[in-house]
Amino acid sequence: MGAKGQLVSRRKLSAKNSMKDFKMLLHQPLLLLTIIAVFVLLFIFIMLPIFNVFKLSFTNAEGGFTTQKFIEIIQNKGYGQTFLNSMKLGLIVALVSTFIGYVFAFALTRTEMPGKGFFRAIATLPIISPPFILSLSIIFLFGRQGLITKTLFGIDTFDVYGIHSLIVVQSISFFPVAFLTLTGILESIDTSVEDAAYNMGASRGHIFRTITMPLSAPGIASALLLVFIQSLEDFSNPAVIAGGFSTLAVETYRIITGMYDLQGGSLLAIILLLPTVCAFLLQKYWLKGKSFVTVTGKPSQKGRKLHEKHIMWPLFAFCTVISGIIILFYGTVLIGSFIKTWGINYTFTLEHFEYVISLGWDALKNSITLATISAPIGGILGMIIAFLTVRKNFFGKKVMEISSMLTFAIPGTVLGIGYVCTFNQKPLLLTGTALILVAAFTFRNMPVALEAGTSTLLQIDRSIEEASTISGADNGVTFRRITLPLLKQAFFSGMVYSFVRAMTAVSAVIFLTSPKWTLATTKVFSLFEASKYSAAACYVMIMIVIILTAIVLINFLVQTLLAPRTKVYK
Repeated sequence: MGAKGQLVSRRKLSAKNSMKDFKMLLHQPLLLLTIIAVFVLLFIFIMLPIFNVFKLSFTNAEGGFTTQKFIEIIQNKGYGQTFLNSMKLGLIVALVSTFIGYVFAFALTRTEMPGKGFFRAIATLPIISPPFILSLSIIFLFGRQGLITKTLFGIDTFDVYGIHSLIVVQSISFFPVAFLTLTGILESIDTSVEDAAYNMGASRGHIFRTITMPLSAPGIASALLLVFIQSLEDFSNPAVIAGGFSTLAVETYRIITGMYDLQGGSLLAIILLLPTVCAFLLQKYWLKGKSFVTVTGKPSQKGRKLHEKHIMWPLFAFCTVISGIIILFYGTVLIGSFIKTWGINYTFTLEHFEYVISLGWDALKNSITLATISAPIGGILGMIIAFLTVRKNFFGKKVMEISSMLTFAIPGTVLGIGYVCTFNQKPLLLTGTALILVAAFTFRNMPVALEAGTSTLLQIDRSIEEASTISGADNGVTFRRITLPLLKQAFFSGMVYSFVRAMTAVSAVIFLTSPKWTLATTKVFSLFEASKYSAAACYVMIMIVIILTAIVLINFLVQTLLAPRTKVYK
């Protein structure tokens, strides 16, 4: 058979399989309705706003199609260099953050290292505050009037601005994403596999290289992807600390908010989509056809975790150094919240806290309410989409995978503009309401839960769910009673991330807030614009306390609601 005949045969087989999948869905109405509902939600809250951004980008003043602005941007050498800068920064930060996150996750899940509770708390600290706070802290410490450079060492010529500081700040800000993703993966690996290799004489290093690392590959790929996307779309840190090092996210924000050029800003956002979508497709292609199953449903005996001193203490030292850096940065913010004016007047004062409590409590209450609503919705939706795309075959599966990740790749300011354009007229008139903010938080933060769920599902043997189905349970019962409890850690990671990002979001909500729904992050951002850094630091410290409390409650609820259900038979 020639190449043409083989192509025709493959197409016929694909069509036959598609028809078979469709017939199976007809016999599973709940699954079919779930798939349709997910597609409708993705279309309304992701595809339609993105389409409106594209439409805005290629429409002239008369409403006709035009590519003039696009050609101008492509031919602009400055934007070309900015694009390369963003790619360079994203790759470096993704590698550094994933390495730090993996070391933390490995040390906390696979060893008997002391101080795990402390290190786990420190590892989640950078994601519970607006990211530009770390940039402010590094300026306080290493700027020309910095506490370390000027006060301690008398150096006033050190240039703190640039890619070197940006790499440090972004790596610390985003490594918790990698840590949370990789923790779920490493906890899911059956230790009996490693114990068997160790009992046969393999060294710990050989076991790590040949078993642990390959089995954690889905989590590593997901962590690299998520951190890479976050680095590309981040504008807060580059706007504060990048100096002359330009990035696409900052240029997009500057053009939209400074020059009021919605078309130009939207085009830059579209350019940002290209590398993120390519990275997503590359990750899926690399994972395709590979097996990472370690959770089989068969009984296994838990072995002792790594306890060798030559393994534990280097990991302990690494985690201690990173934790010390984080404590130093956040300690600076904490002290700054009690200082009248940093760098000028170091008098102790409580007036900043009085200001926040008296004038900013309504904004904090709004943020808590919206985050509490959006976090579980985003977490559950991410688990559902992960289950559908990993476990089920249906027409449009690839479309669901890609569209679910798109909001994570778009700068928040542009997503906000897309929502304003989409939901500013009937029948979807949501502008100025709480619902538009809940939708923005849910669909912007959902990809983390989706990626965590996907990575974990790749390790769970299908036979566990098949046994439930054979026993007579439908897809809904199987997902609720079998799959979701196995995704407990991934669900917790997605919930925590969704809540925290909803509390700390800046760019995505600038255009969506209203006088009735003012948020804490917009208050903090306005304080930064007014150079009221101590008041902003005070606001952030209160937000940190609120979010830490919420994380404890989320963990309790997830552990309680998703605990395995057992029945005792006499």
